[in-house]
Amino acid sequence: MAFTKSTKNEMMKQYSNWLQNSQAVYMLEYSKMSMPVIDSIRAKAREAGGEIHVVKNTLMMRVLDQESYEKEELTGTSLVGFAFNDAAAMAKVFSDLAKDGTFTIKGGFLDKNQISAEQIKALASLPPLPVMRAKLLGTILAPASQLARVIAEPGRSVAAVVQAHVSKEETAAA
Repeated sequence: MAFTKSTKNEMMKQYSNWLQNSQAVYMLEYSKMSMPVIDSIRAKAREAGGEIHVVKNTLMMRVLDQESYEKEELTGTSLVGFAFNDAAAMAKVFSDLAKDGTFTIKGGFLDKNQISAEQIKALASLPPLPVMRAKLLGTILAPASQLARVIAEPGRSVAAVVQAHVSKEETAAA
């Protein structure tokens, strides 16, 4: 389908907007997709905090050049995912898509730096952002909780001695 120059300019503006707002960009090559498959992929991408779009390779290449991305030649049909919130979650969506063989990961960009398909798969193996935050918080809070236990221990020991003495007195009186 032929596009007019104004339509192409609008498409390029949209691509540029997506690139500027995303933390990471992942590219797949696909074949024989049906609308139900596309809809399910888009739903998974939305759950991961991103969007997936079929793009025109030549227009995408121009936008990548304008936005100072390390260029990569795009060939074939391109399905591009833009990770707006969590780059690892979106990488997991793309990695899962590539498992059945219908899709092939072409590569992508993480903060304007080009990454390979293997790096995308490695990024997909990372735990989600909330889990990473919880682990970090647990690591930071561990010394503080240990200090609180150490400070409370002498008081607990004194209370145990007093309680033992009281129970000894009660058994002697009975």
